[in-house]
Amino acid sequence: MTDQKKKPKAVIVGGSIAGVSCAHTLILAGWDVVVVEKSYAAPTGSPTGAGLGLDPLALKLVQSWIKEPELLNKATLPLTIDQNDAIDGEKKVKWTLTRDEDFNCRAAHWADLHALLYSALPPDLFLWGHHFLSFSVSRDKGSVKVKATAHQTNEIIQIVGDLLVAADGCLSSIRQSFVPDHKLRYSGYCAWRGVLDFSGNENSETIIGIRKAYPELGKCLYFGLGSGSHTVLYELLNQRLNWIWYVHQPEPDLKRNSMTTKASIDTIQNMHKEAEKVWLPEFVRVIKETREPFINAIYDSEPLEQIYWDNVVLVGDAAHPTTPHAVRSTNMSVLDAAVLGQCLKKWGAQNLQSALEEYQSIRLPVVSKQVLHAREWVGLNKAWFFLIDRLSPQDC
Repeated sequence: MTDQKKKPKAVIVGGSIAGVSCAHTLILAGWDVVVVEKSYAAPTGSPTGAGLGLDPLALKLVQSWIKEPELLNKATLPLTIDQNDAIDGEKKVKWTLTRDEDFNCRAAHWADLHALLYSALPPDLFLWGHHFLSFSVSRDKGSVKVKATAHQTNEIIQIVGDLLVAADGCLSSIRQSFVPDHKLRYSGYCAWRGVLDFSGNENSETIIGIRKAYPELGKCLYFGLGSGSHTVLYELLNQRLNWIWYVHQPEPDLKRNSMTTKASIDTIQNMHKEAEKVWLPEFVRVIKETREPFINAIYDSEPLEQIYWDNVVLVGDAAHPTTPHAVRSTNMSVLDAAVLGQCLKKWGAQNLQSALEEYQSIRLPVVSKQVLHAREWVGLNKAWFFLIDRLSPQDC
């Protein structure tokens, strides 16, 4: 009787969308998986979570990983229209600049998508409340050792695996260990973000007003261009409105290892006053009634020349920090996970370098173009700002 062949083991650092997606695809490829995540527990809701858009391919992939594929459609709303509006903050009017009726995305809340992916995995894969410390690759390149510390006990644990998957976000310390001179590029603006839950208040003046001003909420992504600033507005399932307001400002001082910042009451009140000057009153009311809006600093980086070293591989924002305008970040992470899993399944653990080389050859050219494309949107926005300051609705 022969012994059952031992499965290869992957250690995934980071339990957000990229990390849980990789957990799915690596398990399907025949790997054992451990996920190291600093959060104390699986999120039941996220104070800094917000809306995102899933394209058709990402939707199809996520549906193939979860136990009940129809749940994804039930947890999202269709976005079939992408409309760009010019907004005159002084006259309080808006008019349409461009309109795409073949947008073909679905809107989800981050926490809803994460919950679907997480609940379809064995719960014992996750080491919640563990802060990643360091890693080391064995001399023969055959294994990688990961050290992490438990928040509650300060106990340091060691995990040995065949592969380290860095899903630790755009501030990735694992990426930094390989390319210490690779810097993030500040976009020149931050985003105020929030989700208004209007359940039980469907007939309020605020909701009636916003639906009148934006009549295709529920199927349209509205992109508002004002004088030197821009907004995003779309509806989420379960009577929620997701909004974003991009504000040009000097680079913030990121005191924590996070791109998101909880705003003080005074900062929020000042933001409300500024919003009244530049946006429609219906949109401002949505902002004012949103509990705990937060600030998201917007960064990207120059595309990397490689996204794997030995038996360490980057996925998601760790591999390609990007600005959000092309609605690509989550979709890129899902695709990274899918391609990585397929390459590992094709080549097997005994040919790990070939698998990672193929993953890199497939994903790196694509994500590099997508990062630069998203960056170009900022330049296009500046051109629109220039025109909007000089145009009226009658000119369009």
